[in-house]
Amino acid sequence: MNRMDRLYRRLGGIAYGGDYNPEQWPEEVHAEDVRLMREAGVNLVSLGIFSWAFVQPEPDRMEFGRFDRIMDRLADGGVGVCLATMTASPPPWLSARHPEVLPERADGTRLWPGARQHYCPSSPVYREHAARLVSAVAERYGDHPALAMWHIGNEYGCHVRACYCDVSAGSFREWLRERYGDVEALNDAWSTAFWSQRYASFEEVLPPRTAPTFPNPAQQIDFARFGSDELLACYLTEKRILDRIAPEVPATTNFVPLAKTLDLFEWASHLDVVSYDSYPDPHDEHAAPRAALSYDVMRSLRGGQPYLLMEQAPSAVNWRARNAPKPPGVMRLWSWQAVAHGADAVMFFQWRQSRGGAEKYHSAMVPHGGTDTRAFREVRELGQELASVPELFGARSPRADVAVVLDWQSWWGLEQAARPNADLRLDDLVFAHYLPLYQENVACDIVRPGGDLSGYRLVVVPNLYMAGEEEAANLERYVEGGGTLLMSFFSGIVDPCDRVHLGGYPAPFRRMLGLRVEEFWPLDDGVGVELSRGRGSLWSEEITLEGAEAVASFSGGELTGLPAVTRHRFGLGAAWYLGTLPDPATMRELLRRAGEEAGVRPVLPGLPAGVQARVRQAADGTLRYVLLNHSAEAVTVPLPAPMCDDLAGAGPSDHVRLASRGAALLRPAATPV
Repeated sequence: MNRMDRLYRRLGGIAYGGDYNPEQWPEEVHAEDVRLMREAGVNLVSLGIFSWAFVQPEPDRMEFGRFDRIMDRLADGGVGVCLATMTASPPPWLSARHPEVLPERADGTRLWPGARQHYCPSSPVYREHAARLVSAVAERYGDHPALAMWHIGNEYGCHVRACYCDVSAGSFREWLRERYGDVEALNDAWSTAFWSQRYASFEEVLPPRTAPTFPNPAQQIDFARFGSDELLACYLTEKRILDRIAPEVPATTNFVPLAKTLDLFEWASHLDVVSYDSYPDPHDEHAAPRAALSYDVMRSLRGGQPYLLMEQAPSAVNWRARNAPKPPGVMRLWSWQAVAHGADAVMFFQWRQSRGGAEKYHSAMVPHGGTDTRAFREVRELGQELASVPELFGARSPRADVAVVLDWQSWWGLEQAARPNADLRLDDLVFAHYLPLYQENVACDIVRPGGDLSGYRLVVVPNLYMAGEEEAANLERYVEGGGTLLMSFFSGIVDPCDRVHLGGYPAPFRRMLGLRVEEFWPLDDGVGVELSRGRGSLWSEEITLEGAEAVASFSGGELTGLPAVTRHRFGLGAAWYLGTLPDPATMRELLRRAGEEAGVRPVLPGLPAGVQARVRQAADGTLRYVLLNHSAEAVTVPLPAPMCDDLAGAGPSDHVRLASRGAALLRPAATPV
């Protein structure tokens, strides 16, 4: 039995629960907690995430007695534990005795204790103390009956993406030695002939600390790589201990809402299962599709393996300028959306709402008002509903028709200063390409530019600024072999060292795209550009056709009459190119045309506006369709064949009625329960 099989057998269905912080409460509350957990259908809690000071109040003293009683009580109540290594927030005594563990910003500002994540990822002192704690926790609880899995750290890089202190500087130099071998290779990679930056030895190299003007771009990209790797090294230090002591127990860590901090493709292979914290903003009209994109990323990181929704808010969060609650039904709807996109867990921060501390206004499964509240009633009802469909647990999402390319290292390069347009934000640009596909109910996987593209009908490449030779060749082979690709502006401009590919933009893709970009014409803030069909924003560029055909042209400004959108037959396939950011309606039309050409199909045809469908497939091949009504009105959804709604307990029908914010779980009528 592998680790994940063990977890599936332990839980028996979709994981449901949340962060449990009993150290915030007297012991007499704990018995009520377990009773309410059973009432709410909770089968898994994340325990001990911020418990370092609780179990190690002094450097030479461990106190596990109270924690033992908590673990035993959860085991007796049938609640599994995702047990944290407790290293996310060091206790005050560590930095008081070893102030060198505290991180520093690029300007030299030291970050002090009083919040969380106040440690330098490169600090050997921090890692030594963390390892000692992890060993003690694993030795004590590695075979405890409540233990279901390990939770390593917490939200790596959320507050401290990297540290710029002298300890980190030394680690950065060692990282560079391993990457480049000698300082002359470093000088070449960093283009240090510019601005007299040539290094005579690695000892002269520093992190990209605050400088008089633009820091070296390649140095910044390498430091971002280093920062991701150093945090991964912290994770792996702990995971190796857990693997040695309890080799059968799976381990994970929770990634923050989609951000450029960590190269998640590099991290994912080191997790037994991907975990994710999702916090859509109820004030955001695009909250649902933004969450859908993030879920598709998480599911794709390990080749389609289901992920765990480790955190979400039952209602409001505490950290935005204006923290809106989730209206009635939205928590259930968004939870089912996560399941629809491949989640094997629906969990929350946190179980019981805190009385004090920075997150006391963050909602919880048991709010300040107790159990006679809408929040708890919705939590209890969702727990019962999820427990009724154990067959979804472990079911995978079939391979999508469309792949969207995302590369963290290109992201790090795109958003630096001294670029043609400072307003380019890759997360917004990727979302602009993803939204029309979501609106058309087209399923998407997220892939690296060098990943396996076989089987995808359409590959969408939003603004791949940085492309190495292998990645560029991979995309070209896909099109030449018969694939359809849509690529957007400012792609293929530099190599992985942020050096421009010479020979005319975008040099690695010119042959595939059948064009040459003569010059970039970024648009002023708030100023758009008219197209022969639709309108563009952010960007325009002077395109010369070299075999491609113009699909749309600029019809205003200096570039009037020149191509804005092109299509090029290449080998057995076709490559589309966008020389501007089309408005949403135009982007949707272009992606629809490219998709139709490629044979892209929606998950279910003919769905009303605002209704989303996704599908999960069990190991035996049976399908379950999740329908979600994100609109404010009830709708009747026609179905292509008779299906049963297992959430409503309804028999076979060729249509299903969805209330506003409603959900349905459909199976073909011939499929047994």
